[in-house]
Amino acid sequence: MLTDTHAHLYLEHFENDIETVIQNAKNNSIGKVYLPNIDNSTIEKMLYLESIDQDFFRSMIGLHPGSVNENFRAELDTMQSMIDNHRFCGIGETGTDLYWDRTFINEQIEAFETQIDWAQKYQLPVIIHARDSMDLTIDIVKNKQDGSLKGIFHCFSGNIEQAKKIIDLGFYLGIGGVLTYKNNELAVIVKELPLDYFVLETDAPYLTPVPFRGKRNESSYLKYVAQKMSEIKKLQVDELENITSKNAENIFSF
Repeated sequence: MLTDTHAHLYLEHFENDIETVIQNAKNNSIGKVYLPNIDNSTIEKMLYLESIDQDFFRSMIGLHPGSVNENFRAELDTMQSMIDNHRFCGIGETGTDLYWDRTFINEQIEAFETQIDWAQKYQLPVIIHARDSMDLTIDIVKNKQDGSLKGIFHCFSGNIEQAKKIIDLGFYLGIGGVLTYKNNELAVIVKELPLDYFVLETDAPYLTPVPFRGKRNESSYLKYVAQKMSEIKKLQVDELENITSKNAENIFSF
């Protein structure tokens, strides 16, 4: 079975056919889907989705860097109050993002460090977003790593040197639809590094793999990422499924 370690299936993109999307995933050997949160506006929908199929979905709690603004501390306070009242599987997604807007970078860093503190306090993995900010994000994690931190650099988009630094910090690399695109450095990184450090993800509804690039992504399409990775690693698909799903089990407690 495949494990989708990162999908936003609670978003409005799936409002009209979520039951079909879930069944499509199960029909394509998806055994579990992990749901990273975005901000306070998405928590209720995410937890509802988890409630309708608790064996299939697992929820995280966190504030996406793209949602960080002048009110971020209030959002974090609300989230922290929920951790003791719900069994979340991880903290995230959190991190830094300098692609869209650099206005709140200091706030992003503070929010990220706060959420890393939660991960350490509650012994949960942290799911990390880094866009146009890979070195900065790696440095923050390095400064916080006391031996207890683990998690995933989701949708990894860095170079081989950055990948090795992340692995040295005890983190995994999340690989999704970008692997299926032409002329991307990610294929070189996947070929060079051991499979023990990779997990698979869709980031649905975003980053749809070939042959559906340009359309809405969903968890069932994870099979195309697995097929591409198996070609690169020269492994049978079922062997790759087993290894990457075991890696996900090593990260998440349930």
